[in-house]
Amino acid sequence: MAHNSPHTAQGAAARLADKIGRGRMRIGFTLMLVFLLVIAGKLVMIQGLDVGNMAEAAETQRTVVQKLPAVRGKIVDSNGHVLAESIIRYDITVSQINSALYPQYKHRDAISGDVESFTREQGLMKLATVLGLPFEQVKANATGEKAFNYIVRDVSPAMESQVAALGVPGIYSEPQTKRVYPMGSVGGPIVGFLGSDGKGLAGIEQTFNEKLTGTDGSRTYQAGKNGIIIPTAPVKTVPSVDGASVTLTINQDIQYYAQQAAQQQKEQYSAQWVSITVLESKTGKLAAVADSDSYNPNDPGASATKDIGSRTVSSIVEPGSTDKTITASAVMAEGLATPLSQFLVPPTLSIDGQTFSDAFVHGTEKRTLAGIISDSMNTGTVLAGSKLTPEQRYNWFHKFGVGQKTGIELPGESPGILAPWQKWDGRQQYTVLFGQGVAQTPLQTAFVFQTVANNGTRLKPQIVDSFTAADGSVEKVQQAAGIEVLDNKTAQDMRDMLEGVVTMADYKVVNVPGYRVGGKTGTAEAPADNGVGFDGYTSSFIGMAPMEDPQYVVAITVQRPQGSIYGVTQGYTFNQVMGQVLRTFDVPPSTTPSVMLPKFYE
Repeated sequence: MAHNSPHTAQGAAARLADKIGRGRMRIGFTLMLVFLLVIAGKLVMIQGLDVGNMAEAAETQRTVVQKLPAVRGKIVDSNGHVLAESIIRYDITVSQINSALYPQYKHRDAISGDVESFTREQGLMKLATVLGLPFEQVKANATGEKAFNYIVRDVSPAMESQVAALGVPGIYSEPQTKRVYPMGSVGGPIVGFLGSDGKGLAGIEQTFNEKLTGTDGSRTYQAGKNGIIIPTAPVKTVPSVDGASVTLTINQDIQYYAQQAAQQQKEQYSAQWVSITVLESKTGKLAAVADSDSYNPNDPGASATKDIGSRTVSSIVEPGSTDKTITASAVMAEGLATPLSQFLVPPTLSIDGQTFSDAFVHGTEKRTLAGIISDSMNTGTVLAGSKLTPEQRYNWFHKFGVGQKTGIELPGESPGILAPWQKWDGRQQYTVLFGQGVAQTPLQTAFVFQTVANNGTRLKPQIVDSFTAADGSVEKVQQAAGIEVLDNKTAQDMRDMLEGVVTMADYKVVNVPGYRVGGKTGTAEAPADNGVGFDGYTSSFIGMAPMEDPQYVVAITVQRPQGSIYGVTQGYTFNQVMGQVLRTFDVPPSTTPSVMLPKFYE
């Protein structure tokens, strides 16, 4: 039997170890190769296949999108006078990082062409001088590590040009738009104002915010970390589309005149507020919607909250005797009376357990319907109006627009209050006949008279005439179709009676020289703000002219005047406003005699 020698055994062991070592090396090499292949694959994915995503990510980091704001459209009056517009203003800004890169710089003077050297501090000192700011304030704002900071906001284009001419490195300007109202409080409640976000919060600014706003554009470019535009990168610009301008039916001069008159009436009678409305009877166009204490849209915060908005469209009052126009029109339209119908009117009238009296003492009188309206008799009005059923009374008030919004393009309009006739109590069914137990806005009452003036056709109030787009195209606002409330004969009879209020009155306050005028007074109790009882009264006068073919209606409402009820009159103010209106619009004087209907019968 053969045996291995020690040397032979050692050799075998060595060969075995060598074999194992080579195996481990092969495994290690294989693992390393696999690892390198994985790394290489990843690199291929990143640098080869995913290069677009990497480039896109890098480009995204460099991309800057700058908004190009649209200029808000103007609001102008019927003659093109600007009531609201947006002007360009500038914010002066700084890149503190870029500013620090130029401890010294050179600048070429735009006029002389000379090149001068400046230190950073010298440049900032010049900037402070142009802006009229303390140097230390400007230096503090320009110093730091911000890529963007404000030096000052809201400077004029002229000042921005001076800043640009300095050529101070790191100093930039950003254009902004600022809304201004050149006429201040003239038409303030109509025009409205903007909030801090640039959206309309009141008036036409709110109603037509979308049309006025337009569409913002954008400029997209690439910039380095220091905020400087990369000149070789593409720039994409989407132009803005400016907002449309709104042309109102309001006449600036008439609006100013009416506002002054309203304020004078408020102060004369220490009233809570006064409203004056001027409208064109055949179109429904409003020439003025005037409120006392009109706020200035340039600084609406300076006015009381209660004065924001137009009381002409938002406040409701009991109209009083002006609504006798509705009652008289209704009984005539129903064929129940004519202007000369005869009524035996007692000193006081008792009906269904309710008693009514007049503002003046009288005995039993033989009155025509015209005479009842002429002297504004509650007793006679109830006698005539009682010929109508409660349902008819309600329907006629509704036909004249009471209890429903007029549709004027102003926010906050109230529909007024006209309770269903089934809910009227024993007294209200009669008081509505002379304008109590019903509530209307001054605008609603004005359009009762517009209906009579316009041969019985009630129109929607129109305060916007047209829109002018940024490209100059004009969109006219079409007049809404009217609603026929009265036939021509009834409307003419009602106008004759309204003229009689002026011509047959014992105290002829209303007088517009050269023109035939008609109208109606109104007085009613004013409900207390806390809803309990009454704490004053509402006084009004609404008239039209010239009576042979009424062109304009002027309505005046005075809320809670102080003093004796008999000492308050809107007649003189009506004369002034209507006279100004007729002269402004070149309405020819009357050439026919006034209608004189008898007040009494034999």
